[in-house]
Amino acid sequence: MNLFGVMDVSASALKAERVRAEVVASNMANAETTRTPEGGPYQRHHVVFEAEGDGEFQHSLVTHLVGDGLPSLGGSRLFGEDLTAARSVPGGVAVTGIIADARAPLRRYDPQHPDAGPDGYVAYPDINPLTEMVDLMGATRSYGMNASAMQAEKNMVSSSLDILK
Repeated sequence: MNLFGVMDVSASALKAERVRAEVVASNMANAETTRTPEGGPYQRHHVVFEAEGDGEFQHSLVTHLVGDGLPSLGGSRLFGEDLTAARSVPGGVAVTGIIADARAPLRRYDPQHPDAGPDGYVAYPDINPLTEMVDLMGATRSYGMNASAMQAEKNMVSSSLDILK
């Protein structure tokens, strides 16, 4: 990991949590939407996260020790691994998809509603405001934790620069 490795990892988490918060906000905004361009009520969406990089500590250690593959180390081995085969910094997160919830819509009897069927029932999205608030609080907490990690890294870099003065 390089000097800014923590910032790279935390930046990927900040981006992912921002997307998560946007999806939750969209779910909350459309909790009563009965009509979409695709037809039918709005469907709740979920964010799918995936770890970036290979995620192996061994690769992280090799990268830390020798950088991103030094040509002069050709043939050198550490833990049975070719030192020149060091890869990117692991540990980040990426959004790999936003998927629609497959649950059936809620049906409420409201014969006066313009989207009511012939039986008087209207299909509403199956969105629970409490669940959405918990997801939003989780995204907010995770965002704050990663912002704190970036601030700590910034303080460490600043302290290092102060030593060099």
